[in-house]
Amino acid sequence: MLPEFSPHVSDLAPGRGALRPARSWLHSDAKSLSLNGSWRFRLSPTATAAEDFAAEGFDADGWDSIPVPAHWVLEGDGAYGRPIYTNIQFPFPIDPPYVPDENPTGDYRRTFDVPAGWSDAERVVLRFDGVESLFRVWVNGVEIGGASGSRLAHEFDVTSAVRPGANVVAVRVHQWSAASYVEDQDQWWLPGIFRDVTLVARPTGGIEDVWLRTGFDDGRGRVEAEITADATAFPVTLRIPELGVERVWATPADVTPVDIAAVEPWSAEQPRLYDATVSTATETVTLRVGFRTVEIRGDQFLVNGRRVVFHGVNRHETHPERGRVFDEAHAREDLALMKRFNVNAIRTSHYPPHPRLLDLADELGFWVILECDLETHGFDKVGWTGNPSDDPAWREAYLDRIERTVERDKNHPSIVIWSLGNEAGTGSNLAAMSAWVHARDAERPVHYEGDYTGEYTDVYSRMYASVLETEQIGIDGSRAPLLNCTPSQGARQRTKPFLLCEYAHAMGNGPGAFDQYEALVHEHPRLHGGFVWEWRDHGILATAPDGTPY
Repeated sequence: MLPEFSPHVSDLAPGRGALRPARSWLHSDAKSLSLNGSWRFRLSPTATAAEDFAAEGFDADGWDSIPVPAHWVLEGDGAYGRPIYTNIQFPFPIDPPYVPDENPTGDYRRTFDVPAGWSDAERVVLRFDGVESLFRVWVNGVEIGGASGSRLAHEFDVTSAVRPGANVVAVRVHQWSAASYVEDQDQWWLPGIFRDVTLVARPTGGIEDVWLRTGFDDGRGRVEAEITADATAFPVTLRIPELGVERVWATPADVTPVDIAAVEPWSAEQPRLYDATVSTATETVTLRVGFRTVEIRGDQFLVNGRRVVFHGVNRHETHPERGRVFDEAHAREDLALMKRFNVNAIRTSHYPPHPRLLDLADELGFWVILECDLETHGFDKVGWTGNPSDDPAWREAYLDRIERTVERDKNHPSIVIWSLGNEAGTGSNLAAMSAWVHARDAERPVHYEGDYTGEYTDVYSRMYASVLETEQIGIDGSRAPLLNCTPSQGARQRTKPFLLCEYAHAMGNGPGAFDQYEALVHEHPRLHGGFVWEWRDHGILATAPDGTPY
């Protein structure tokens, strides 16, 4: 029996039974089965509905059907409630970590067949790429576990629960949970299973994880491979056919860097990618490799030795009919429109997007600041009293979020900066997140605008600094006011590259002074541009009483 994992008790753990460590989102030839499609669905008004629905023999034929992935508030013509939009305030009373018992709870069920050819699988893993907010999982009546972290991936080992032929998976999703206190991004609250659900057959001798760290220097490339696999999976082979690379590592100890005499670098302007594979006897993983080196030199941010200027936008994952459900054609059109208007950078406000979006950023060419799924802005309404960012009880949850963020997306050349989140105050938990990132990925800098004193981040980031203040920061910063800084802290901030993580607010009336900000960027090398708030309207398509869409 798993420990209690409930949305209405003081439970801050990010998961029960979810596999750790987290791993990359990989393109693998391992056998898999998509569980996307039509599921049976029941919505209850509270979190206390009976759990009998999870039993293997439960009859759900009288339930409605709902698509997965989807948000239940956008289905059923309003039968399952309405979406809620907030900016700062929480949509429930502030009493962390508690949420109201009046907590809409969606129960999902579907049957699936385990293919006959899976009998040789070492393990069977059930993967959820995005569920808002807290969910629990049963397979054939056996509780497997649960997790929170809405825009993060969670995997569960279901080997002992599945069987050949017909199986039943049941999922309970609570709209609110303790996790909601750290997911107060300026956006719609949209509950449900809104990203892919996949069953994966992990082969004996397969590859658990791969990280191909690349570097570029004066025309030469370098690949440092991190292979996570059982020793019996070796030999492991790295191939990059276009570069003539074929390296066979007989044992884990043999995995050494590969130097390549001549490569073309990856940049947002010229997003040069090379197809690579990492394979064992039983599994092949395919990656697209971009060679680039990220560094901070003095007060400048450089990629491949050249100063980067961000002509960027903040991008929420939003679709006028599907909410945060990923639509690849829509996303590709979105990015193509950005390119046509000279946008070269994306801040993923304020959570990791669907991983395919990052594949597209690699391909089309964008500098990406990849943001963790974290914001506690509603505590501003109570003077930040009770803010989880400095509460040791929330440390595990904060670290789990940044680990799942970095591990999932670490292979993407487009990601040049990791961001801890947004508008979550400051505190020791954010510092611990930063320390974890620095230990895991020493190359890419860490960003967080709320670190006003520069204690644990690598760039000086601000929101909505005026043209005059931005000019002073560009000159030397000595006359520019620094928020909540002592003189020594201010001196530290003045040594770092500066960027505007949000500026030129374009939500509502139009932005202005672009030409003035742009002129400053060209005049002062310390200034690295910024990210407009924001790229796309969040509006959801609705219909007036006379049938007119709006």
